[in-house]
Amino acid sequence: MAKLSTSRQKALLRKYSRNVKFLMMLLSIGLIVFFLPKQAKFGYEYEKGRIWNQKDLVSPYNFAILKTAQENKNDQKSAKESITPIYQLDAAVANQQLEGFKSDIEIKWHNAGINDKLKPKYISTGTDLLKEIYDTGILKLNPQYQVNSENYPITVLDKNVATAKNTNELFTKEKALAYCDKILGKHTDLDKAFLLDMLQNRLQTNLSYDNNLTSRLINEAIEGLSITRGMVQKGEVIVYKGSVINDDVYQKLESYKQAFEDNARTNGNRKLVLLGQFFLVGIAISLLMIFLHLFRKDIYADNRLVSLILLVMTAMLATLSLAIKLQFPTNLYYIPYCIVPIIIRILFDTRLALNIHLLVVLIAGFFVPNSFEFTYYEITAGMVSIYSIKNLIRREQFLISAVIIIFTYFVAFLGITFIREGTFLDIDWMDFLPFVVSVLLTLLAYPLIYIFEKIFAITSDITLIELTNTNAPLLRELAFNAPGTFQHSLQVANLAENAIYTIGGNALLVRAGALYHDIGKMENPLFFIENQSSGFNPHDKLPYEESAQIIIRHVSKGIEMARKANLPEVIIDFIRTHHGNTRVDYFYQSSLKNFPEKFINENIFRYPGPIPFTKEAGVLMLADSVEAASRSLKEPDEESISILVDRIVKYKLDQNQLKDSNITLKDIETIKTIFKRMLMSIYHVRIDY
Repeated sequence: MAKLSTSRQKALLRKYSRNVKFLMMLLSIGLIVFFLPKQAKFGYEYEKGRIWNQKDLVSPYNFAILKTAQENKNDQKSAKESITPIYQLDAAVANQQLEGFKSDIEIKWHNAGINDKLKPKYISTGTDLLKEIYDTGILKLNPQYQVNSENYPITVLDKNVATAKNTNELFTKEKALAYCDKILGKHTDLDKAFLLDMLQNRLQTNLSYDNNLTSRLINEAIEGLSITRGMVQKGEVIVYKGSVINDDVYQKLESYKQAFEDNARTNGNRKLVLLGQFFLVGIAISLLMIFLHLFRKDIYADNRLVSLILLVMTAMLATLSLAIKLQFPTNLYYIPYCIVPIIIRILFDTRLALNIHLLVVLIAGFFVPNSFEFTYYEITAGMVSIYSIKNLIRREQFLISAVIIIFTYFVAFLGITFIREGTFLDIDWMDFLPFVVSVLLTLLAYPLIYIFEKIFAITSDITLIELTNTNAPLLRELAFNAPGTFQHSLQVANLAENAIYTIGGNALLVRAGALYHDIGKMENPLFFIENQSSGFNPHDKLPYEESAQIIIRHVSKGIEMARKANLPEVIIDFIRTHHGNTRVDYFYQSSLKNFPEKFINENIFRYPGPIPFTKEAGVLMLADSVEAASRSLKEPDEESISILVDRIVKYKLDQNQLKDSNITLKDIETIKTIFKRMLMSIYHVRIDY
């Protein structure tokens, strides 16, 4: 009943896992569709200067030809220039300043030392000057309109009566004072300095610029502009097959596209557009799931990893959709599309990264302008980003990859520009800036990988690089407490890494696993022969069963140490499986030989397992056994090393230790050849030619 119950639990767990996976797929599809633009897709791709290779395009309805952006800009400039700046006349200023002038004369007259008989003339001369100046008008020039000259037309409003003026007809404070100086120079009987000082204080602007009214008139003029220049009638040919898309035809196509999208928004069935997007995105996500089910069953079975992949895809497409909704096509190239394949490549593998990148770009290409151009740019850049970090062994490869991606974008940019423009001189190099920014943003993959590793408990190549540093705390402790084991681990790492690199596998992972596989020996280092240097063997005083248990316990102790040090589970798997469920044969055979009459429980002498379940773990098991056994060779030569390697590998095969590790017989022969060659090099064996 217990067995039946366990089987039922597993079945329920698989069913539950499938349901969760299906819900995640639906959620991802729903979110992507939610973010995508909801207008119908215009069915034609075109570029200025290219040949129209499709059939004659006939207009299905009347539509207006839109003006180009430059034409609209020129119209707005003309409209703005047609509105003269508005100045309001403040009549009260003149009256206030005239009264003030008279008061100033009365106050300062007695101190001036001038004949009292001349006082009326001073007052009348100054008053006449001020009246003349204020009747003309005093204003402050506006730098906004002083483009080419200080003289420009304005409109003066006096009690809602508009009068056209020019600034050269009016006074500024400076011009008014100069005019006073000139006029007073003709009155030789007057003290010019005294009177000029009185007038200077009473020259104030009575014409003030009305920014609000001027801006309102400009806006009204711009809003009244037409954004079209003619019509295309229903049934009229927009472009003939085989003709060149010149400026006029291009603008007609742009206008037709705008009319099509406006018509789709007004008359189109939004639900059908939504359904179409759901089908397109659903196919892409389903293809991804099929790929995982067929080629990466380990990822497909882990909903945690599936959720990470769907999250990355959804986030990228949501970002793209936001850029599309901003309606600035150049913004689309600022987005770091290569960040997706880089993240997936580092966290998973090359095939999955390429597959996901192609699906993301295909979905995106259906909704962006110039979709073929966009697809070419991003697929090539994505492929380069994946290939350039195929084997990540140094951090600087991120920067090298960024440089290669920029170069790829640059070459593609030149190629597309040459095809479109046919000249090198007219290239707008600022158009390449978004690609540079995109690649710089791609470097954000580095911190994102760290975040994803922590959240989703994944071990990337970057983490493995850090773990293989022999200055890592645990390895430094191993080198100090068990130097023989440390040297053994280094040799095992070299053997396993070379073997897995040749037969295909994660060389960085197997190296990290090899360096940590024997850390459990730090508990009792002297009980392991590689750490014994004085000739004393503590096993001599122990029963065989106890000695075997001490040896076996280094596996469980290693797992305990690894977990305490927060090593990734994928590294702990190497510690757990590197002896599989084999026996500690030396102590087992010694017990049988010395106590033939005693019942021997074989399980006491057997490692708990499990046996290796990955190619990397299987190679490590063979490398560990071969390296340890090679130390027992008295006079290593080519023959003895060859016999040793063959014997140990055969023993592991006979014990069914490699049946779950996906290692083929061809791989076995390759591994043996590599082990033999490397061991002969280690022991300086001369090979006969």
